[in-house]
Amino acid sequence: MSHDQNTPVPQPLDTPPLDRRAALGTLGKFGLGVAAFGLAGSPALAAPAKDIDADVLNFALNLEYLEAAFYLAAVGRIDELRAIGGGADIRLPESLDRARGMQFKDGNVQAYVRDIAEDEFQHVRFLHAALGKAAVPRPALDLAGAFDAAGRAASGGKIRGFNPYANDLFFLHGAFIFEDVGVTAYNGAATLITNPAYLQAAAGILATEAYHAGAIRTLLFQHRYEPAAAGLYVGQVVDAISALRGKVGGGKDAGLSNAQGAVIAPTDAHGAAYHRTPREVLNIVYLAPGAHMGGFYPRGLNGNIR
Repeated sequence: MSHDQNTPVPQPLDTPPLDRRAALGTLGKFGLGVAAFGLAGSPALAAPAKDIDADVLNFALNLEYLEAAFYLAAVGRIDELRAIGGGADIRLPESLDRARGMQFKDGNVQAYVRDIAEDEFQHVRFLHAALGKAAVPRPALDLAGAFDAAGRAASGGKIRGFNPYANDLFFLHGAFIFEDVGVTAYNGAATLITNPAYLQAAAGILATEAYHAGAIRTLLFQHRYEPAAAGLYVGQVVDAISALRGKVGGGKDAGLSNAQGAVIAPTDAHGAAYHRTPREVLNIVYLAPGAHMGGFYPRGLNGNIR
């Protein structure tokens, strides 16, 4: 897949604000109130904001900031993300050369990462432009200590100092943490978006994220019996990550294989991709159920859904 760097950035979409009563009614139809957002008990956010679509897209933008930073740092393009919308600092491992990125050994992995990095960068550009002045700035991101914490949590303390930029396989493990989460997050947000133009845009991004997730799973499956870290094989580490996500993210996850063989997409009994509520997504990226900040977002997400 290739991208034209000169492709015009879409202009903000003209979206009329939702009526509060209509918005609450829409959420109620799907059993989604303020508790689904993790906002209950907050005086400033006693009910969803009028512009539900903008809040949902800003939630997605927060996630895209993280994915874009992760991939762009690997290919030496992190400064391109810093130039969009301002925002807080991005913490990276000290060993990573910010200008050059990672030193990949497998040309196929490098090719995949370069393509995904461009896609994620364009997702940020698109959402930021579509939201216009309503777009939230980039939150503080931690791509160093948070990975160490995730590695320890997934392995019961066996894996310490995990750095996804250390080698190709470690990077694929780090990518696995994010990719399925992005798919389930967009899928879960579909019922909250009312503007058809926004919904179509989100559906297009969801499809791209699904391709990414399938590609990462395929690459990992091919190496599932290779040593990874702390005496564990690649497949065991991935299964541990999946188990941790499932524990804090609503029990919706799958490792690399099951009784039928490879698992390209984590799906329910009907073969449909899992969906997660914003609260379940936050539990994963904050690395703690019910938390309001931490993990990959040390100061929390920006916007109303955080």
